Order: sequence, then C-alpha cells, then structure tokens
Amino acid sequence: MTQNKHVLSWIDEMAALTQPDKIVWIDGTEEQAEALRAEACSTGEMIKLNQEKLPGCYLHRTAVNDVARVEGRTFICTSKKEDAGNINNWMDPQECYEKLSKLYRGSMKGRTMYVIPYSMGIVGSDFAKYGIELTDSIYVVLNMLIMTRVGLNVLEALGDDAGFIKGLHAKADLDEENRYICHFPEDNTIWSVNSGYGGNVLLGKKCFALRIASFLGRLEGWMAEHMLILGVEYPNGEVKYISAAFPSACGKTNLAMLIPPEIYQKQGYKVWCVGDDIAWLRIGKDGRLWAVNPENGFFGVAPGTNEKSNPNALHTTMKDTIFTNVVHNTADNTVWWEGLDNNPPQPGNAIDWKGNPWDCTKYDKKDKSTCGAHPNSRFTAKAINCPCLSSEFDSLAGVPISAIVFGGRRAKTAPLVYQSTGWQNGTFVGSIMASETTAAAAGAVGVVRRDPMAMRPFVGYNMGDYFKHWLDMGKKIPNAPQIFHVNWFRTDDDGNFIWPGFGDNMRVLLWILARCEGKVDAVKTAIGYVPKAEDINIEGLDDVTIDTIRELVSVDTESWKADIDNIKEFYNLVGDRVPAELWEELAGLEERLG
Repeated sequence: MTQNKHVLSWIDEMAALTQPDKIVWIDGTEEQAEALRAEACSTGEMIKLNQEKLPGCYLHRTAVNDVARVEGRTFICTSKKEDAGNINNWMDPQECYEKLSKLYRGSMKGRTMYVIPYSMGIVGSDFAKYGIELTDSIYVVLNMLIMTRVGLNVLEALGDDAGFIKGLHAKADLDEENRYICHFPEDNTIWSVNSGYGGNVLLGKKCFALRIASFLGRLEGWMAEHMLILGVEYPNGEVKYISAAFPSACGKTNLAMLIPPEIYQKQGYKVWCVGDDIAWLRIGKDGRLWAVNPENGFFGVAPGTNEKSNPNALHTTMKDTIFTNVVHNTADNTVWWEGLDNNPPQPGNAIDWKGNPWDCTKYDKKDKSTCGAHPNSRFTAKAINCPCLSSEFDSLAGVPISAIVFGGRRAKTAPLVYQSTGWQNGTFVGSIMASETTAAAAGAVGVVRRDPMAMRPFVGYNMGDYFKHWLDMGKKIPNAPQIFHVNWFRTDDDGNFIWPGFGDNMRVLLWILARCEGKVDAVKTAIGYVPKAEDINIEGLDDVTIDTIRELVSVDTESWKADIDNIKEFYNLVGDRVPAELWEELAGLEERLG
C-alpha cells in the first residue's frame, strides 16, 4: 500500500501493542465498503434499513454508557502543563502513553485492525492535512468513509513524509472508567480508548480538525475554527461568504443550511452550504481570508431535525446515511426520532435507542429517560447529498470570507446584531462569547457559560495563546473580514423569543454583508455598531414592527455592566496568558458603559 517507512514502522509498533488477529488496509473503494457493511450487519453491529425508502442507510446502537463526547476524559498532553492551559485537562505525555498502553495491550486480540488513510481537505490542495487512523471498529471505518476523504491517493500524496497525524482507536472493553481521548499535539498523535461513540472515535473530526489543527495553525500561520461556512447568492448571481461560530444549541446547522424567506426567494436570493461545523482559514494571495470545510460529511444531531426546522439536513439523510441511537420503526424498517414528525411508530413496532421495545404513549417531554431516540442521537451523512451544497465545496482554494459572525444565546444582554470596531475588538467580542441556560419552568435565567469562539472544548493548547494567535492573524491579513455578533434568542418579559429566527435570520445576514460593503450606515454604541432599525428588512413579517427591531438592537447597559465581572472571572480562569490587548478592550468597554 505504501513504502513510507514512518507509516509502516508506526503501524508495526501499534499492532505489536494491540495484537490484532489481522490488519486490513482501507482503500476507499465502494466494493470494500459494501463488504464491510455486510459484515457489520451479519454481526448485529449495524442494521440495514428499508432500501426503497432509505437507500444506502443503516442503523447503529452504541453502548448505553457511551453516547456523547466526554470532556472530562479528554486530555491535551503537552510537555509543559502551562502550554495546555487552565481550560483543558492536562496529562504529562510520558505518563499518558504509559497509562494508556496498559489499556491498549492486547485489546485487539480476536479482532481486525483497520488502517484508514484519510485527508482533511481536498487531497493535494494547500489546505490538505493527512492522517491515518487505526481502529478495531467497522462502524468507525464506515463513518470515516463518509466524514473524510479516504483512499490510497492519500498515501500517494503523503509520499515519504513523516508529517501525518497518527490516530489509534481501540474499543477495548468500552469501560467508561478507563475511557480516554488524548491528544499529543507535539507528536501529531491522538489516542482514543474504551469508546465507540462518534465524537470520541472519528479522530478526523474534533480531535484532528480542531484540537490538533488549531495547534498546527498557530505554528504555521493559519486558523482552525469551530465555524460553519455559508454563501449568500444575490439575484445578480454574485455570492458572498460568511463563517460563523456558535456554541451548541444555538442553531448552527440550521443557519448553515438556511432556506431564505419567500420574499427573498422570489427575488432570486439563495443560500449555499460550504460546511456546518469546521472551517480552516488561510490568507490568500489577494490578502483576503479564505476558508475550506476540511470535512466531507455531516455528523448531525437527529432530534429536532424535521421538515420545518431544517428540510435540507433532513433530505441529506434520506440516503447513504448511518443513523446512531435513534428509534427503529420495525413496521417498515425505517427510523424515527423526537421532533421528526407527530407519527411515532406504535407500540409493538418501535425499538428504542437501547434496543428495547418502546411505547410512544409513555413519552414525557420533560423526562429524557422516556425518549425513544437518545437526545444526542446522530446522523452521519454525505455532504454531496445536501440539496443546498455549494458548488465551491470541492474548491482547492476555498472561498473568500467577507464576515466572521459570533453568536450566543442571551435573554437580554446581546442585541440581535452588532458589529465590532475592528479586528482587535472583534477578537475581544469572540473571546467573551457566552450562552445562558434557562430554567424554562420557572422562567429564570440560569448560568452564563463562556465559550470563546465556540472553541472552549476544542482548543488544542493554552486559550490565552489562542487569543494571541487571533490578534497576530489580524495583523497579517491585509483585507480582513469584518467581525459581528448575533443573538437570535432575545426574549420579552414573559420569556418569549422576540425574533422569529430560522430562515428569517437571512435578513440579518444581508445587513451584515451590506455593512461589509459600506452600503448601510450604523449607530455607534458602547459595545460596537448596531443597525438603524429601518435597515433590517421586515417585509412579510406579521409580528415584527420597526419598534420590535428598535428593541432588538437596543443595548441593555445594565445587563452589560452586570456581565463585566463574569468576563473578568473568565479571563482570570484562562490565566496570565490572556493578551494585554484584550484586558484593554475590557477596560474600554467598562468605561464606555459608564
């Protein structure tokens, strides 16, 4: 398969440790993939679904103790603890290798080791980075075939280079007490053991494309960000691109696959999805920031995905998709999840995510234990099947970014949209990003969780150094994107959302792009520039008036003042590597708020 001595000696070493019965190289062909699907179905690892209704689709169930990313068991292993920072869990690399080697030893006896050569980004492009994942899970192989670009051409592109990302995954005993997802950024290495859940074991995703890539980006002068990428096509055919970062539960995938409101559709506006989760950004020859989505598929949350909330995502899952931990409808051999529609499979025809009979009549929305599908159940779907996939998805150069958008879920503090005053201030805006949890029953506002640039769980090094990298990049980009913040979740005094959201967020995106081109004016406030109410188009919105927009873009000074202490507390948690410029930005904000 390859003559690369670095690859071969590493595989030999890992095979000696894990002791598989045989080693199989994954070549990316459909014939091999089909044989693996058949094998997984024969052992019960996967269930082949109704091929007329869901062609190429399969169902998988994880272990009941293994259903989500485990931040508490995720480690950054750098030689100096301070390089991992206070936000990450840290372990000494040598100690970690020794500890995990005991868990790996003999873990693949009686099993097959699969060798997956994969590329993040288009093979051969300037953006591409190559990895090899070793795993004893067919489920992992089949997911990686969807999520990344797998094949022998990766080995050809790698040649004799030693600079590939080494990933080792073993299911071992799926023991949650000994579950570890460990990153060794100084060694280009990722080790994952005792998990079978996607976010912990598809090592190209968060592990490589964010944690390791963010570390590489800092070394090499580019950025790996937890961002969607979308293109807005104007009636004249021109397309402008936006990248946007949101913490979980803030509508990221819905925005990435947005369907414009009818008034815009009739005028000829369209929205194209380049990516829903990760963006790698580099400075182009023209001095602009260019972005690619390094992934090849979508690993989306199933519950809540439906014909109304995200028809494009739903249609993407209708073929060639692996569903994980959803309800199996045995009446017609299809799948179902909460929020799909109001027609759950009836008792006697429903198997829940744990593999037990499920009675939909006993489902209680307030009690997650009564769900048929796990709340974090997933679909792994090919990007190529997305109805709104951008024609630039496979572009070697990527797409030029006009605006970077940050967002959070705030009841009162953040206005619907505001613009930073420049790159440094925009970095500050990203660094203080936060979402609130709401106790809906009591209507009380809960905890504010700071999630800078939506990267809190995903930065592969010290968060203070990450902020500095953002500031440094700003000095190197001749034609930098403008930076904005949005909040679709502002509420009235009764706790009801004021802004309609979903497709109507397009109205805000068009204001953002108009600002980037200097086509609309704005009002300068203590926090940045907010729109003039009349510049947000509300045509066709029954419940939104110009006064509603005025309320939505107003700056709640008291809420911002109350937020200052929380920001200081967070900066102190990040530690002494928070750049002085960001403390200056904070002091300036405090002063302007009076």
